[in-house]
Amino acid sequence: MSAGSIPPGANVRDPGFPTASESYLTNSKGFLSWAFTLDHKRIGVMYLIGVTSAFTIAGLLAMLIRLHLLQPDGAIFKGAEANNHYNQVFTLHGAIMVFLFIIPSVPAALGNFLVPVMLGAKDVAFPRLNLCSFYLWVFGAIFFICALFASGLDTGWTFYTPYSTTTDTSVILATSGAFVLGFSSIFTGLNFIVTINTMRPPGMTWFRMPLFLWATYATSIIQVLATPVLGITLLLLIAERAMHIGIFDPEFNGDPVTFQHFFWFYSHPAVYIMILPAFGIISDLISVHSHKRIFGYRFIAYSSIAIALLGFLVWGHHMFTAGMSSLTTIVFSALTFTVSVPSAIKVFNWLATMYKGSISLTTPMCYAISFIFLFTIGGLTGLHLGTLATDMHLHDTYFVVAHFHYVMVGGTLVAFLGGVFHWWPKMFGKLFNETGGRISALLVFLGFNLTFLPQFVLGSRGMPRRYATYDPEFAYLHQMSTYGALLLGFGLVVALFVLLHSLFRGKRSPANPWGGATLEWHCTSPPPFYNFERAPAVGDPYDFGDLEWDAENERYVTIEPERKLVPDEHPETAPAHAEDSH
Repeated sequence: MSAGSIPPGANVRDPGFPTASESYLTNSKGFLSWAFTLDHKRIGVMYLIGVTSAFTIAGLLAMLIRLHLLQPDGAIFKGAEANNHYNQVFTLHGAIMVFLFIIPSVPAALGNFLVPVMLGAKDVAFPRLNLCSFYLWVFGAIFFICALFASGLDTGWTFYTPYSTTTDTSVILATSGAFVLGFSSIFTGLNFIVTINTMRPPGMTWFRMPLFLWATYATSIIQVLATPVLGITLLLLIAERAMHIGIFDPEFNGDPVTFQHFFWFYSHPAVYIMILPAFGIISDLISVHSHKRIFGYRFIAYSSIAIALLGFLVWGHHMFTAGMSSLTTIVFSALTFTVSVPSAIKVFNWLATMYKGSISLTTPMCYAISFIFLFTIGGLTGLHLGTLATDMHLHDTYFVVAHFHYVMVGGTLVAFLGGVFHWWPKMFGKLFNETGGRISALLVFLGFNLTFLPQFVLGSRGMPRRYATYDPEFAYLHQMSTYGALLLGFGLVVALFVLLHSLFRGKRSPANPWGGATLEWHCTSPPPFYNFERAPAVGDPYDFGDLEWDAENERYVTIEPERKLVPDEHPETAPAHAEDSH
């Protein structure tokens, strides 16, 4: 890519701006046109609104937790029921955040919007199934909200027995919601697998797909294979609660460790349902905003599949303290170290892509760089929990809380924010304020580290997690964590304000504001209802050689290779190629 004006006479391919009638946002109007739409883009937008709402509820519950822990004897919940109220708040925070936000956020919201457009297709393979999966998500969310306003939930987000079989809170209501959400996840995964397998355009072989599609495909495999295990486990738990059958409850000769095996056989692969789509986002962001071909494309693609497969084999490291045999712990520990290899491959390849690239510190790139830093800390601290000797000391302490949040929030949430900022101009046809976006990325980064770095120290010193009160010796670390949470929350509010402000005051977005080469940048912003007027030409998704910055119109345009001018052809009119600064 080069900076400057486009040479006169060049064959420029620029979709320009859509008319109001062409845009998927205005193609039809009214509530019913959205409620019964089969357009994958509108379904993606509805998912985006839904998961953002769920994140807001879970975030407010998290803020209550941190404010309560500002004082050793608790600052919010007082009285005889203080501990019970605290337990219900952190349980609902975890359950809503995991099942309603982190798992569906990237695949359901960004995946639904982007997968068909990246394939140059009109829609997903099964549009009605796609709409059905959204409404299943809504129904599952309603179950959780009902649990929130009924008798609450006091089990931890894992629904561990015997807590979930003995408590008098809304276990059946919440587990029914999680069961319904599992069907939503399975339907979404099936749709993406079939869409990517059968609807790739001519010329898009497996190794000419964007890495976001590879990550989505690997995630879909896990969704389809692992989620039924959780569904069956939750059905058994409901039967246990309703009929006292004696599956997990030791009072009826059940075995609570069996529940842990079933739950973690799903939930550790579910960790990769949460993080694999984030990897796909970061791969695209690093390449596009470094204006450089992705380094080691095939290694990144294969590593996504490797993570999906190895993720099914490592669940046992969650249960080192549950009485496993020595040989079993050695095997699971070794497998845990093995699954870190494909993740490390991605990080090294992202850094190699950035090396000597023409990096633009745009808002999406700021979030991508934050992701690499935060996820690396999360991954490296996971080694302590995968090693038997250190896990025995750190298990069920704040070290685990910090590690989990560095992977899930520092990883998935930060990547999700980066992806939203990256594709926001494409989704809504509006450019946001870059200064405000960069400030939000900085606040989120600083607030997150101030929140969770002290928790590593808390855990290593023996502070148990899930406690509503604590010894005064831990007070200053908890206070640092609470102040960091307030800063993190403020950064997220700034990010939301920047995005919403752009809808009303943002400049109109060109088709390709960042200089991306994948197919979604070949259609207008926002895309028309039919995505493409004619089938787009498939090229290398990370070849930026045919993209030129049009300084006059402030946009990237594609110059057809056969007509692209070089200075030797028209020395009197062609501009000198300058160092790319866009």
